Amino acid sequence: MSDDLLNSEVKAGSGGSVAAAASTRFLNPLLAAMLLTLYGAIVWGAGEWWGRGLLLAHFGLFLIWQPVWRGESEVPAVRAILVLGIGLLFAVFGNWWLIATWIAVLFSLIGGGVPGSSARNGRIVSILAAVYLIAMLLMWVVPHVFADYVIEPGATVFVRYGLPLLPLVILAIPGDRGKQNDPVIVDLFYSVVLFLLVVALALGSFVIQQVSHGEYLLGLAQTLMVIALVLVGLSWLWNPREGVSGIRTLLSRYLLGLGLPFEQRMRRLARLAQNETHPERFLRIALSDLLDLPWVSGFAWATKISTGAVGNETANAESYSTGDLVVTMYSSTPCSPAILLHMNLLMQMIGHFYEAQRQEQRRQQSAYTQAIYQTGARLTHDIKNLLQSLRSLCVAAEMRAADDIAFRALVQRQLPQITQRLGATLEKLKSPETVTGNDVDATVWWQAVSARYAGRTVIFETEGDIAGMHLPAELFDSTVDTLIENALYKSVRGATVWVRVILGSGPLLRVCDDGEPVPADVAMQILHAPVASDSGLGVGLFQAATFARHSGYKLELVKNRHGNVCFELARAD
Repeated sequence: MSDDLLNSEVKAGSGGSVAAAASTRFLNPLLAAMLLTLYGAIVWGAGEWWGRGLLLAHFGLFLIWQPVWRGESEVPAVRAILVLGIGLLFAVFGNWWLIATWIAVLFSLIGGGVPGSSARNGRIVSILAAVYLIAMLLMWVVPHVFADYVIEPGATVFVRYGLPLLPLVILAIPGDRGKQNDPVIVDLFYSVVLFLLVVALALGSFVIQQVSHGEYLLGLAQTLMVIALVLVGLSWLWNPREGVSGIRTLLSRYLLGLGLPFEQRMRRLARLAQNETHPERFLRIALSDLLDLPWVSGFAWATKISTGAVGNETANAESYSTGDLVVTMYSSTPCSPAILLHMNLLMQMIGHFYEAQRQEQRRQQSAYTQAIYQTGARLTHDIKNLLQSLRSLCVAAEMRAADDIAFRALVQRQLPQITQRLGATLEKLKSPETVTGNDVDATVWWQAVSARYAGRTVIFETEGDIAGMHLPAELFDSTVDTLIENALYKSVRGATVWVRVILGSGPLLRVCDDGEPVPADVAMQILHAPVASDSGLGVGLFQAATFARHSGYKLELVKNRHGNVCFELARAD
């Protein structure tokens, strides 16, 4: 069903649905009336003026019943005038050849709708109508084509008094409940094949009778035998089973372009994949959209995280698997190989779209988890440095008297800085993407850092003139604390380690110690990825280097030998 037809159905609303149901309720009576008017025109009214009128009435009933244009669709005026002109020509100037062709067309239209019909009564009605038309064609119309042929009296009695019972039976058959809104589906391929078979049967009988000057019934029997032999040969050529692909493969390639608007379905799937980004909802909507196909009754699917179903479950089932997705299609009747190939392609595309959305969902979850990890690790390191400063105050408190003037001065210098840094850390925890660092005077920052580590084995030196220089306090605080604490931790495993902190113009920060060097395998990763650590999370220097890159600086291990291990923070080139 096209998008335009979908839009027209939505606009029609409930009123349009009720009108469609009311019109399709009379399809069987219309078909019966159409067949009876044709019967009256060619059996009883041949050559009479009222027979022409019945032909015209028959054509009008056909236009009301016809399965080509639905009643809710609008037929252009030019096409309507053309159809009416053909009807008038058929009714006024129709002969037995034209009537034979018309009956063959009716037979192909009705017979072509049988494979796509899911209603039991509808299939019975179509079969009865097809039997009526083929009997009328072969027993009455084709014999009248022969100028010197006399129809057998028994055949005349059967046609005049026996065949009308079939339209009367159609008139008595009610429509299927719950199927009134189903349109009559005419398969173009089946209709063409049936039309050609009927034409071959009628013309073959005519040719054999004319050439052999024999009986028509004998020519009809001979034609049926020839067609039967041809069909047997085609059935063998369909699948030879001797290493040859056969007609089946060739025909399937052609049928890939028939029966299903594949490009239209692909466009609808692509639009749905753009508008619906949740994988499970996309899967349900995409499969629900395929329920309007006449041979589809329902779908069931299963993935690693969900299962579901839409429509109705029937005995005819076909399974399709794409990655982690398994879809089962239920159909009202067994599907042809061409339809199965179409559905396989559609299921593959739905599976690819579904898997793409699942991968995008996993990527977003991974990015979200990574952002949480990076923010948490950085804030954890900041809090660890703050705790280290508080621990230093506690150690100083244990070593000095409460009224010591030097201790009180240390507390007065340290507590405001710790409070300020803790407040900044809490702000980053609330909204890590909105907090920005501020540049501070290098001299003021240098004095604060020197006071923070007073009394420990840390030596502070300057290179060049730092007066009037500004530096990003948050970056330099986090980096210097991490480097100093890592260097002082070496004292736990051996002799006392002295740390030299140098601030130079640029600004440039260098932290060196006289302890053990960083192992070679760790030195290659310590600034680029988390490493194993027995004193923390192993992400301090990695976070510091990442923070430096985002701030336009670079952190490097410039020296790494015993007694001289140096890290340097400077502006990136």
